[in-house]
Amino acid sequence: MSEVTPRPGDPTITSALVAEHGLTKEEYERLIGMLGRAPTFTELGIVSALWSEHCSYKHSRPVLKTLPTTASYVLQGPGENAGVISIGDGLAVAFKIESHNHPSAVEPYQGAATGVGGILRDVFTMGARPIAMLNSLRFGSLDDSRVRYLFSGVVKGIGDYGNCVGIPTVAGEIVFDSAYENNPLVNAMCVGLMHEEDLIRAKAEGVGNPIMAVGARTGRDGIHGASFASEDLSAASDAKRPRIQVGDPFTEKLLLEASLELIKSGHIVAIQDMGAAGLTSSSAEMAERGDVGVTIDVTKVPTRESGMTPYEVLLSESQERMLVVARKGHEEEVRAILRKWDLTAAVIGEVIAELVYRVTEGERVVAEFPGSRLVTDCPTYSPDAREAPAIRDLRAADASVVPERAEEKDPAWTLEQLLSAPTIASKAWAYRQYDSTVRTNTVMGPGGDAAVLRVRGTNKAIAVKTDGNGRYVYLDPRVGGRIAVAEAARNVACTGARPMAITNCLNFGNPTRPEVFYQFREAVAGMAEACRALGTPVTGGNVSLYNESPSGAVYPTPVIGMVGLIDDLSHITRASFQRDGDTILLLGEMGGELGGSEYLATIHGEVIGAPPRCDVGREKAVIDALLEAIRSGVVSSAHDCSDGGLAVALAECCIGDRDCESGAEIDLSNYSSFSDRAILFGESQGRIVVSSSAPKRVLEIAQRMGVPCAQIGLVHRHSESLEITLPTGSMRSPLSRLSQAYHSTIPTVMARTPEHATFDELAPVAAH
Repeated sequence: MSEVTPRPGDPTITSALVAEHGLTKEEYERLIGMLGRAPTFTELGIVSALWSEHCSYKHSRPVLKTLPTTASYVLQGPGENAGVISIGDGLAVAFKIESHNHPSAVEPYQGAATGVGGILRDVFTMGARPIAMLNSLRFGSLDDSRVRYLFSGVVKGIGDYGNCVGIPTVAGEIVFDSAYENNPLVNAMCVGLMHEEDLIRAKAEGVGNPIMAVGARTGRDGIHGASFASEDLSAASDAKRPRIQVGDPFTEKLLLEASLELIKSGHIVAIQDMGAAGLTSSSAEMAERGDVGVTIDVTKVPTRESGMTPYEVLLSESQERMLVVARKGHEEEVRAILRKWDLTAAVIGEVIAELVYRVTEGERVVAEFPGSRLVTDCPTYSPDAREAPAIRDLRAADASVVPERAEEKDPAWTLEQLLSAPTIASKAWAYRQYDSTVRTNTVMGPGGDAAVLRVRGTNKAIAVKTDGNGRYVYLDPRVGGRIAVAEAARNVACTGARPMAITNCLNFGNPTRPEVFYQFREAVAGMAEACRALGTPVTGGNVSLYNESPSGAVYPTPVIGMVGLIDDLSHITRASFQRDGDTILLLGEMGGELGGSEYLATIHGEVIGAPPRCDVGREKAVIDALLEAIRSGVVSSAHDCSDGGLAVALAECCIGDRDCESGAEIDLSNYSSFSDRAILFGESQGRIVVSSSAPKRVLEIAQRMGVPCAQIGLVHRHSESLEITLPTGSMRSPLSRLSQAYHSTIPTVMARTPEHATFDELAPVAAH
């Protein structure tokens, strides 16, 4: 071990400084025990970042180990930059989802943009070319001007960054609920395509191999971004705006091409994004994976600001940077590739045999840790977990006894209210700001159950989707966790794809509170049950905790990113009704469950009742039956029943595609054991609306596979209404009214006053 001495000018380590760095007294004592001495200021900064919740997963790691992560086609599971699955023919898909919640709450444009940049780098560092972006966004009510500012800024940040890099944004979800008023959730997912032989891992190896910093130069932006993401939001959070990284998508595009060329060149053995905690995390994690030592000289790191200290260089989260382990003697070839793309490449250290993590400033050793203990010695916690009695009471409440409003005598009124609810209404206002067709692989883009992208040179396609429902998880976290996975699987299956694997982003509150840790533990347990039943292993993801503000925690919100495979392009299936005269069938049980529904929340302002049951075995059977019917060529369209229930699903089948609107005549009079509103707006799971020109064949497949299936109506392409017969009455909704409610709500709200139309115009009200 080398002698480490305090650096002139660095502050003295005090209990207040330790607390400011987010370490508990016990964690600081653990650090002293590991070093055998007091840490330097640089070492304190390193540990505060790597032992932050964002980097270390110290409250979630034991729980995450309960998730299924293996399958014959999983080439890379959790623990790397992204997961990778084989799709046959020597091809593989890399994918990952991550959060950028806290940065987006303070600086929405850059917070969202750099979230896109970071997740792109996670995928192309595996050797995959990004082919699609997705997102999952949650905000408070659009009635609030600050929420409109956040929403506009996030959408613009996502669009500008993805559009400039040239990666299509093809799918996602947007939810509005007061639970996210002061803490929006901004989750970004990337999907990439690669040859299996190009898979590379971020594992440092080869004693004497040089470590190189490539890409953009290092500045002071984003310092302690990882720590910022590991604390509750408060009134003081806006003062931490300097911790928000600043992205440059044009540099990202150059870095993407340079990195893929480096990987194919054979001149490097490992590559990793300098993401959260910057150079510190990338170098320490690569060393730990390879069980080797590394030494880094901060004076050799290319910087864009003068006078940067080791602390600043190590913890900067400046964007568009990579750390590379090159093959010894190939340094000039690496530099030549980076020069070709107008980027820098500098040798800043090397892999060493001595099992230490050492940082120098020229000749001075400013930080040194034994072995890989910097990563492995981070403490893990298993806090108390118990459900809040208030939530038990909410779940026990009988949703069916909520009295109807006078306006509900006309179910068409209720349907229009739901279609115009911002969570259900068309999100075209947002996704039309994204380029969804660049690279020309997009077969089905935003607005359907899932996006579909063809795999060039084959007859295959992949389907991708993000999904989640925080309200269900709030009321019953285990059931809600199951539903999150099952609904994502149904969405992918509705396009004709076999669900294969998931990535997840787990957005929860402060884990030290027993009721929050209970939600987290139970939701993960529910996800694990669904993944095992559906055969969709978890290949990686992200945990985002401390999503709280003075007003409380967000709904516990696990977001699922699902990837499925379509073996034959002829099996691609759309959500909207396609052919006049087709029979409409309901695959799955009616159920009539109103608990936790969008109907109760929107029409009555109530979040009560048990969420719908989720039998994961039945979910698997429904998906299998649907896919067999699709592959038999007898399905014209398929659409999942989710938010708003069967009535909303039917309306979306009629008017979701503005270029292909169809009327329909529906008969639900046989379901007399349920109330009309439960039939129309209950959100029972495992249901899919199917249209077919060969209904007997669909019914035969469903019966053989033990899945309930009923003929409920006919498609009338030239009709101008959706007509539904109910046990106690009927409703008729003109398509023009349904379309107006569904397609015009968000544009109308966002343009409520001229100054609220765009992010640039909204920026002056940001201080509201």
